[in-house]
Amino acid sequence: MVPFLTRGPAGDGRDAPPGIPLARLLGRAAEGGIHLKGLTQPSRLFPRLRHFETPGLDPVLGRIGSLEVRLATTPKEVKRAQRLRYRVFYEEMAAVPTGLALLKRRDVDEYDAVCDHLLVIDHAAQEAKPFRKPKPRVVGTYRLLRQDQADRHFGFYTAGEYDLGPVLEANAGKRVLELGRSCVLKPYRTKRTVELLWHGIWAYVLHHRIDAMLGCASLEGTDPDRLALPLSFLHHFARAPEGWRARALPGRHVAMDRLSREAIDPKAALQALPPLIKGYLRVGATFGDGAVVDHQFGTTDVFVVLPVEAIAKRYIGHFGAEAGRHAA
Repeated sequence: MVPFLTRGPAGDGRDAPPGIPLARLLGRAAEGGIHLKGLTQPSRLFPRLRHFETPGLDPVLGRIGSLEVRLATTPKEVKRAQRLRYRVFYEEMAAVPTGLALLKRRDVDEYDAVCDHLLVIDHAAQEAKPFRKPKPRVVGTYRLLRQDQADRHFGFYTAGEYDLGPVLEANAGKRVLELGRSCVLKPYRTKRTVELLWHGIWAYVLHHRIDAMLGCASLEGTDPDRLALPLSFLHHFARAPEGWRARALPGRHVAMDRLSREAIDPKAALQALPPLIKGYLRVGATFGDGAVVDHQFGTTDVFVVLPVEAIAKRYIGHFGAEAGRHAA
């Protein structure tokens, strides 16, 4: 896992549960010589991006210096986020792109058309392309999927790795927001950028009256034994309460309690955690039952959940009750 990186889960191309990205399912199936008839419609793999509107919410959510956090409103802006994801996930990290992703040089899946996309833009840095007007650089992104949108389309992306049914049933009536596909360009992996991303998320949460956020976060590497210290720390010291504790799917579940509680040095464990997961811990997030190894992305994933009522009060004050602290 690298700083400020989290994706949705990946599938193995066999018994894919509801919510698994079809593009990845087809890629895995093709690698194994399996042809899935009827599942290759381009409209499902790469659906047409729409214009994104959030009535009553200004797309510009805040600004610190030259950095602005905003919601994407056009297909072109979403494509810029996809290019950033490709650059971080595939060019910087160890992820292996499918043929279509490699051809487009964009990290794309079916969920992009139904999610909202949070962008951090640096107005002091310009992206120039031949014969085109320079534009401020997109340096960070998060993908946001509300439960009402998930229910109308493919379900939550996280369902590709974790059984969300019991969690959603135990919290029926609550508004859930899935966070995913987060990445920040390497030179911008600073406290300021992360604060701005969280400010944008908080403004979105307040506007849509979200009750809880969930998703997957990743640790770099696919050998759970080499990740025994951070995984065991999350299991023993930051386990989600039962009503929010999603369990990794059968056949993918990797035990996290690889060390006993007594054998853990909490200070060393915190140092071994990726900055994003440490950030989640600070604001009050807890973690699910079992990890999942994602060989395509070269990571080990954990389930993260953050009910709004569990957010540490000092962070509510920091971002502002009305999310206006960093208003442009």
